[in-house]
Amino acid sequence: MSPMKKLTVHDILLKKSSNEKLTVLTAYDYPMAFLCDNAGLDIILVGDSAGMVVLGYPSTIPVRMDEMLLFVGAVGRATKHSLITADMPFGSYQTSINIALDNAIKLIKAGSDAVKLEGGSEISGTVKALVDSGIPVMGHVGLKPQTSVLWDGYRTQGSTMAAARKIISDAKSLEQAGAFSIVLEMVTDEVTEIVSKSTAVPIIGIGSGTNCDGQVLVLHDILGLYRQIKPRFVKRYLDLSEQIHEALSNYINDVRSGVFPSKENIFHMSEDEYSKLKDTLGKEDRMNE
Repeated sequence: MSPMKKLTVHDILLKKSSNEKLTVLTAYDYPMAFLCDNAGLDIILVGDSAGMVVLGYPSTIPVRMDEMLLFVGAVGRATKHSLITADMPFGSYQTSINIALDNAIKLIKAGSDAVKLEGGSEISGTVKALVDSGIPVMGHVGLKPQTSVLWDGYRTQGSTMAAARKIISDAKSLEQAGAFSIVLEMVTDEVTEIVSKSTAVPIIGIGSGTNCDGQVLVLHDILGLYRQIKPRFVKRYLDLSEQIHEALSNYINDVRSGVFPSKENIFHMSEDEYSKLKDTLGKEDRMNE
């Protein structure tokens, strides 16, 4: 089997025109990114959700640039096929365009192929500046985890005409600014369909129905590794938490009962070398008597 080629932004754009659904998952470390890449995932998102599922923060707000750079570096070293997109953490792009550009460059240098920003028309100038500088940008509208918790919490977006028009307008602003794709989070299916049909760039949904050009979920959610929150839109494909708990319990029992380590887990000296060692130690003991 020939190795899979590295995907580019151009390849991602072509998938919309060919009606091929995009597959996107988060990953934050080398082994998980390696597995995602080897499975043939289109996009690996190094999400600031790592702050919650890996670092134990209560939200994505506390995540820092140095933490994101560490995650991006690990994912970048593991990935040969998937397009890597990194979240720009809260505070890394809101202050000024120059600061946003500096931080985006750091993420690209660390191993990402693109960056993702939350927001609509209010950040379109920043998006354009990054794109004009050669940095591919993924947009993110609808529920915005970095700031929604500060206003009205985690609620479905686009339920009213006014809210729907705002989402549609924001998506078009991001497309005009040069974003190569847009994430819609927890947006009503009707609004998602309108946005998908009225934009030329891929629309990637998370809890936004079936009318998207692709789907993204948090890897730890679909594997059952993060149980503190289980959003309605998540499909759990494995329950690794339960399997890991069982494995750890078995390990503890084996150690305490003496079952582990067993013969196949132990290394031995050759009989000749062991005999020499005992003779040497015996002579030393006699000399010290």
